[in-house]
Amino acid sequence: MTATPTRNNAAVPVPAPVAPPKVIRQRRMRPGLLGLAVLLIALGGLGAAFAITSVKATGSYLAVGRQVPQGTVLTADDLVTVQVAGGAGLAPVPASQQAQVVGKRAAVSLVPGSLLTMAQLTDKPLLAAGQQQVALGLRANQVPARRLLPGDKVVLVGTPEKGAPPSVTRYDATVIDMTLDRSNATVYLALRSADVAAVVLLADADRIAVVLTPGA
Repeated sequence: MTATPTRNNAAVPVPAPVAPPKVIRQRRMRPGLLGLAVLLIALGGLGAAFAITSVKATGSYLAVGRQVPQGTVLTADDLVTVQVAGGAGLAPVPASQQAQVVGKRAAVSLVPGSLLTMAQLTDKPLLAAGQQQVALGLRANQVPARRLLPGDKVVLVGTPEKGAPPSVTRYDATVIDMTLDRSNATVYLALRSADVAAVVLLADADRIAVVLTPGA
C-alpha cells in the first residue's frame, strides 16, 4: 500500500511524470530527386519562353492555293494568305513579299495547302542557250500522258514516208507547257536550234510521235 505524503494532515498532490519530447527526424532530400526538380523547373521556364516566342512570331505568310506544276509561272491566283505562329525550321515567304513572288517559275510542283518558300521558285528560263521553242499540234491519242508537265523530258520520233526505206530519227525535247481540249492538244517544247527545222517538217507531214522518257 502506497503512502500519500501529507502536510498538516492534508493530502499534497504529486506532479505526474513529464514525457520526454519526441524527436522528429528530418527527411533527407536525395540528390537525384533534387536534380530532377531543378530540371523540371528549368523545362517549365523554357516551355513558357517558347510559347511567348511563338506568339510573337505569328504573322501572315504565303501558301499555295492550288496545284502549280513545275515550270509554271506563278500568279496571284495561285496564292493564299495564312496566319502562322512559330514556324521553327521553316522559311515561309511573308505575305508582304507577294509582288516579288508573282512572275517567278515553280522550280518544283507546288501542292495546295503548303507554305511557299523562295527555294521552290526560280528566275531561270526554261529555254537554255542554243534552244528554241516549238509548238506541236497533236491529237489527244498522240499525247503519251493525260497531262505533260513543264520540265518533262520527251523524245520526238520521226517516222519515214510511205514507201521509203525504214528509218527512224529522234530528237530530245523538254516540255514547256501544254494546252488540251477534248480532241486536240498543243505541246510547247524546247528543242536544240539545229533540230527545229526537221521537227517542224515531220510534224507538218504528221510523221512524228511523242514519247515520254522514264523519270519524267
